[in-house]
Amino acid sequence: MSKDDRQKPEEQIREYKRRIADLEKQISETQKMADVPSAVTSAPELEHTLGRLVKKIAMILQAEKCVFMLHDPESGELVARKPALGLIDDQIKLLRVRATQGISGETFREGKPFIVNDAASDDRTVKENVVILGIKNLLTVPLVMEKRDEQERVVEKKTIGVLHVFNKRFGASFSEEDVRLLSILARQAAAVIANAQLYIEITEEKQRLEATLKSILSGIVVVGVNGRISILNDAAQALLGMDQVRSIGKPYQEVIYHDNIRTLIETALSERREITEEIEIVTPLARVLQTQTAMVLNDDKEAIGVVAIFNDITEIRNVDRMKTAFVSTVSHELRTPLTSIKGFISTLISDKDGFFDGTARMEFYQIIDQECDRLTRLISDLLNVSRIESGRALEINWKQIDARDIIAKVISAQKSYTDKHQFEIHVPDDFPRIMADQDKFDQILTNLLSNAVKYSPRGGTISVKGEAVDGFVQFHIIDQGIGIPADKLTKVFERFERIDNRDTREAGGTGIGLYLVKHLVEAHGGSIWVDSEIGQGSNFTFKMPVEPPQDLLDRQG
Repeated sequence: MSKDDRQKPEEQIREYKRRIADLEKQISETQKMADVPSAVTSAPELEHTLGRLVKKIAMILQAEKCVFMLHDPESGELVARKPALGLIDDQIKLLRVRATQGISGETFREGKPFIVNDAASDDRTVKENVVILGIKNLLTVPLVMEKRDEQERVVEKKTIGVLHVFNKRFGASFSEEDVRLLSILARQAAAVIANAQLYIEITEEKQRLEATLKSILSGIVVVGVNGRISILNDAAQALLGMDQVRSIGKPYQEVIYHDNIRTLIETALSERREITEEIEIVTPLARVLQTQTAMVLNDDKEAIGVVAIFNDITEIRNVDRMKTAFVSTVSHELRTPLTSIKGFISTLISDKDGFFDGTARMEFYQIIDQECDRLTRLISDLLNVSRIESGRALEINWKQIDARDIIAKVISAQKSYTDKHQFEIHVPDDFPRIMADQDKFDQILTNLLSNAVKYSPRGGTISVKGEAVDGFVQFHIIDQGIGIPADKLTKVFERFERIDNRDTREAGGTGIGLYLVKHLVEAHGGSIWVDSEIGQGSNFTFKMPVEPPQDLLDRQG
């Protein structure tokens, strides 16, 4: 016989009245303790209010965990939202189910509470969530938004989500009394959430916009008609040397330090027109910015500000300048051998009386032949650079070659261009034959040795050293020339890059030789680098495999 059965009827009535009074007192205290405001106007305030509420809910219902799930109309899912009690951030992120799924979906669709005493065995629960969240039992009630008229009559109801409490403490199960308590608290929570829903949506949209602005590489500055900066993204901050925190809300004249940019914004605001122009600024390096402004309009097509977009085109302009210089240099490089060829041919044609003997004529022929070779190499270099720039792979004709023979041949050719330099070859007799393209290997050595000659205007020794190490061959071309500045060591292999001083200007060159050498070496599966000091000469080193990998052979075969 139970305790209630042993009690007299009047005692039972008194007990029930006491319990009802206790529940009513508990409800009253809950509402007072939760202290939920009718309107929430900021995200921190909303999170703080709901945080207090979930703690009170869990305490009153003696639950280990409490969490809100709001309906997302776009995805059709119920999505857990912070703050939650007893769940870590990762668990909150993972907790999302379709509105047609599980006990959450059933509560949302039917608009009524449900108690589950054994979450692991109940068919309605999502077992993955039960395991991840450690759910033993649960109580779920709908979050219903009520819209009332002036007489406080409910004129519209809308379910916006569900409220869960998990795991009743002390091994107990949730009861109908718990349902009543949680339903009251859920109405309060729904009112707060509904009132803040628009704010949340606007905040999330703002966050998405800010994230988008941060990811844009172009600098963006938005200035209102009042002259104050409202938006400044990271790229603009870096380009213009501005402080994002100190700039927002300030007049642009106070925080933008570049006169031409201030003038641009002032003109755009006063004349209400779009402007596109290039601007040069110093931050502290000189930069070229492509700028464009546009008016920002509201729904009534009224101007509320101006947006200025900045793109850093410094490198593009540098390349344009290098291309212009390159065209000029190539024209000079082509004209020099052509002038020589034309001069000697004209001399031979005009020599009708046989003034020049056979030895002199042979010397003229040799010079003409050398200048033709020079033209051929230059044209070949230009064609190869064109292939590289257009993304077409350099065609490699693989075969076994003797590097020692090619080195000797190239040095012999270089000797005919100079009487100031001595050449040394240090390659062991047992140097391995390598798989490579003979013409392109010749081109690599020719360009490197030609550079060594040009950039050693006072003469000296040029050495070619070869060694074989661990399946690779490595070559050093060492000169005693003018050397390379430290800040240029990584740039000399870039297209159109030339060291600009009096000695180099006298030496000539197109600025594509080392760029081409780098690509030719890499096409063989190798690499190239340089060690140099000003006035101490340079050591260009390249290495390539004795036998290139099969995938390289297949790709270029």
